[in-house]
Amino acid sequence: MGVTKRVTVLARLRARRGMEEQVKRECLALVAPSRAEQGCINYDLHQSADDRTVFIFYENWESHEALERHLESQHSLQFDERTKGMLAEPEEITFWQMIS
Repeated sequence: MGVTKRVTVLARLRARRGMEEQVKRECLALVAPSRAEQGCINYDLHQSADDRTVFIFYENWESHEALERHLESQHSLQFDERTKGMLAEPEEITFWQMIS
């Protein structure tokens, strides 16, 4: 029997200049439904103190399968649609494992 490992995700977004508030609203709208998903340990949104166009989601999921369900959820897919044209560059998503 394999051990399922927790998955940590850092998702970085950069809003187009002048669209920071719209992107912030769309990001905030993801928080509650994502936190309610099965397998979500935490789902936290941060905005850079140095560059207000940059947002980071810090997420922990019980498994890769839980993360996959999240990425295919209605609210995740709607976020992608609603933010089209609002982002200065593609979203950067990286995956991490805790080692300490």
